[in-house]
Amino acid sequence: MSAQSPNIVASHYRIDVKIGEGSFGVIFKGYDLLRNNQPVAIKFESRKTKVPQLKDEFTAYKQLNSRIEYHRRYQQGQTSLGGQDTDDENLDVVKYEGIPKVYYFGNEGLYNILIIQLLGPSLEDLFDWCGRQFSNLTVAMIARQMIERIRLVHDNLLIYRDIKPDNFLIGDYEGTGQDNLIYLVDFGMVKQYRNPNTGKHIPYREKKALSGTARYMSINTHLGREQSRRDDLESLGHVFLYFLKGELPWQGLKANSNKEKYEKIGEKKRNTPLEEICAGFPPQFRRYMEYVRSLKFEDTPDYAYLIGLMNEVVRIETEGIEPITPAPASSSSQAPSVDLRYDWMRLNDGKGWNWATNKKTNLNGYSQPKKNRPTPVSNLPQRKRTDKKLTDSKFPNYGSNYGSNNYARQQAETTERSHSYCCCW
Repeated sequence: MSAQSPNIVASHYRIDVKIGEGSFGVIFKGYDLLRNNQPVAIKFESRKTKVPQLKDEFTAYKQLNSRIEYHRRYQQGQTSLGGQDTDDENLDVVKYEGIPKVYYFGNEGLYNILIIQLLGPSLEDLFDWCGRQFSNLTVAMIARQMIERIRLVHDNLLIYRDIKPDNFLIGDYEGTGQDNLIYLVDFGMVKQYRNPNTGKHIPYREKKALSGTARYMSINTHLGREQSRRDDLESLGHVFLYFLKGELPWQGLKANSNKEKYEKIGEKKRNTPLEEICAGFPPQFRRYMEYVRSLKFEDTPDYAYLIGLMNEVVRIETEGIEPITPAPASSSSQAPSVDLRYDWMRLNDGKGWNWATNKKTNLNGYSQPKKNRPTPVSNLPQRKRTDKKLTDSKFPNYGSNYGSNNYARQQAETTERSHSYCCCW
């Protein structure tokens, strides 16, 4: 098929328009010709890159979706949890969802490709559309879903390491189904924090190069300390404050180099009291930050406590307000039923977000426009993606060739890779 149609990859996926790009490569919208032209996202990465990410991302998607399915069967009484690696002891109330379906990984000519479920806009997109500030209620409802997604990652012995609003997407691309279910995407920087064979936690190290997005990364990451679960949760807290305030105190700092910029951001984070940055907002957000910053390197976070803080905010903000829809699957147990009170549901005269009305150029939930969007700082060497062959959308088809994650290779990341790649602040 591909010999006749150069825009066909993996035998039955047709490439359509380019919808985004990042440090890894380029993303196209595509269609599955065997499933009634079901829309998909097709990610391309050069096979020549020194540090390929799509293979590990594919493995992460497979692993997480397997856990979601296994847990679904467990809650329905179809299986036990024997042999499942997890730190969680109360899986009857855990919400395991919000990971895109993955369809394919393989080699296509000069590129690695990954094909996943096509989703709707990112939280950053929605933040823009809502005037760059969310209500307390919306942030709390967002927060409890985001905590649940990171809990799922952690329960699979992984840490995410690049928390930012761009990596949390909602709903279907077509705007159908669970429109307010938040998905976590882009697992190119995940790392195992436990050895899957021994269960031993990775060792604490210092003098680590930065990895993540400087605006949201934890204070410990700025200080060069090995990341663990606590750092993902602190980064989430910075995102919550960003949504509440519209801007963080360490945005817009001037510097002569990337290194100086990141040092200034870290210093500003350390020197800004939580009482100051959380002033004027529900105290639960300050308590969230105090808790996650108090965690030790190997501590298992109390996710239920953190979600409970957000549920407190929801209850307070909706006191006396009649629920307008049943609680969706994406809400935590015993959470108030207020799904349609997300701020973006008021867009377009109460009709909610709509691609035709709201979308901007190159803004389909998978991209990072330069304006207001920080580029991830990575301790992995990067390269710019300007290959015209990608934008021409013409690729020969070759067979799939994928494998599993390699724990030893992941742990071989060295502090000698101190180069930080960032094209914007």
